[in-house]
Amino acid sequence: MREVEIEPIPLERLARLLPGPRAERLAVFEGRARELLGERTVWNINATSKGGGVAEMLQALLAYGRGAGVDTRWLVLDGDHDFFTITKRLHNFLHGSPGDGGELGAWERNHFARVLAYNLPMAEQVVRPGDIVLLHDPQTAGLVEGLKARGAHVAWRCHIGRDTPDALSAIGWQFLRGFIESADAFIFSRREYVPDWVPADRVVLIPPSIDPFSAKNIDLPPEQVFSALAHSDLLDGYVRAEDLGFTRRDGSPGAVRPHRGLVHGGGKIPRDARLVMQVSRWDRLKDMPGVLQGFTDRLDVLPPDAHLALVGPETAGVSDDPEGAAVLDECVSLWERLPQEARERVHLVSLPMDDVDENAHLVNALQRRATVVVQKSLVEGFGLTVTEAMWKARPVVASAIGGIQDQIEDGVHGLLLDDPHDLDAYGAALERILGDDALAAKLGDAARERVLDRYLGDRHLIQYVELFATMIS
Repeated sequence: MREVEIEPIPLERLARLLPGPRAERLAVFEGRARELLGERTVWNINATSKGGGVAEMLQALLAYGRGAGVDTRWLVLDGDHDFFTITKRLHNFLHGSPGDGGELGAWERNHFARVLAYNLPMAEQVVRPGDIVLLHDPQTAGLVEGLKARGAHVAWRCHIGRDTPDALSAIGWQFLRGFIESADAFIFSRREYVPDWVPADRVVLIPPSIDPFSAKNIDLPPEQVFSALAHSDLLDGYVRAEDLGFTRRDGSPGAVRPHRGLVHGGGKIPRDARLVMQVSRWDRLKDMPGVLQGFTDRLDVLPPDAHLALVGPETAGVSDDPEGAAVLDECVSLWERLPQEARERVHLVSLPMDDVDENAHLVNALQRRATVVVQKSLVEGFGLTVTEAMWKARPVVASAIGGIQDQIEDGVHGLLLDDPHDLDAYGAALERILGDDALAAKLGDAARERVLDRYLGDRHLIQYVELFATMIS
């Protein structure tokens, strides 16, 4: 287990973006948090410091917490390949998917418990009685009992779930139940995800949020977008050296490095193409192959300048997702079987993960370069990639599942697909937006306002303060 260093960010930065009453309320809760927590530390423990929405959300929320004068800290688990294979399988089961087809039996349970027993003494060395611990997702479940015995107030947060339970999700929850049942609080993104055995008085609903000032979400002028993507060999065009800079999470300056070989198929994206894009992990539940198939099935009716980019992380850079390489390989195989004309209009991109701030900046540039952003997940806990695209005023086509339904009202903030497996409906939605610039602009503007209203960090931080007050009392 290791600690991730977090530099403080003053809450005033976020407050400047908020309407007056919201900024005032945030200031009130900032003072309340300092008074409530005093010398206590708020610990967050998860499985990885890079890759995925949880890590990005923790980075922002903990920085603002430290900026508010609260001692917020972040620990990351150690685990072996078998552990992450088990937790990925568990992740899939909770979504109602068989994943790799393996079991969650006695051997898996025992290995899961052993890895967390190995991590527990390292957490016990730093967590004090009276501290608050937020454990994130299934990977951390085996720490609940030990940290409660240490005298800490322990909440377990689940960022995933399924709208309607099924046999597989029941197996997943049965696997977890004995590890987490004694937690002081359970945090879910949606009420539909809460198992029926969790006591209602210990359930808190806290949807995720984004930081509008992070490298992934901060406003970028077009010159920076084009230079960053051209310098990374992702986009045709020229590079202006003065437009390659960005600000890292700790406030220091960074610059986009030259890259080669990030595109597995399709070559560079034409500078003037209308770009359909999905940005997500190479995860079977994100259905990257379906996004590709539905786009290429409709090439004869889509505008001739429409291109598709499937963008995911470099698979070796995401330690807690062992199936990523297989999904990427499947997409590459699909691309290789396409006719030449179709291959030229589909681009498979893996972004480097060795510099998480540069990765975030490139994702930001890609999302801002997109004409339409897609999130055609088969199952989705919340969908921060949807929130990010909405913040950038991009029209979104997404599956009407999970937390995406909370973010988008169909036809108002984006277009929803009732059935994520319906490739015809997906293709028709793309055709509709690409053929109607006024609709695209209207959806994008409404989407940004939706995020400003509901999904920025002030709401999230206030809900945490309210939760901590309940846990301590």
